[in-house]
Amino acid sequence: MSISNISVQQLKEWIDNDEVQLVDVREKIENDAFHIQDSAHLPLGSITRDQLPKTNKKIVIYCLKGLRGQKACEKVASTDAELEIYNLIGGIDAWRSAGLPVKESEKKHFPLDRQVQITIGSFVLLGALGSVLVNPALVWVAAFFGAGLLFAGLSGTCGLAVLIARMPWNKTA
Repeated sequence: MSISNISVQQLKEWIDNDEVQLVDVREKIENDAFHIQDSAHLPLGSITRDQLPKTNKKIVIYCLKGLRGQKACEKVASTDAELEIYNLIGGIDAWRSAGLPVKESEKKHFPLDRQVQITIGSFVLLGALGSVLVNPALVWVAAFFGAGLLFAGLSGTCGLAVLIARMPWNKTA
């Protein structure tokens, strides 16, 4: 198995030379909001080697910042020792920061990461205030969400983000 990291500049060159097939492994709502033109969409949670596009081109996987992309590369490469796959360093954030084009949705989405931040912040605040004003046991609400945030930071996996991504307001027709 061969996993390599690729820079935004190298990816742009490969795209210009029609040498690459892009795969976005972010959640559907994230991909719907904006993505790199002509990229396939295969969310990290469900990606398999068999789902990758059948192509003779180089396969580059990307996410928002690069961590999920790396995990996706490892996941699919672990089942195919011959596979050569690339992860975009810095993800689509680095692509956009370099001033390169993305295809944006006409419909504006509230970004998934901000929905998660609002949810966690709300429950931490409610738990803390509730423990002072209502019942001291409500401090465990804040502790639960704090522990979840710690786990997400250490593991790179956020169960709350997966749950929020499945909410009706995050579905597109």
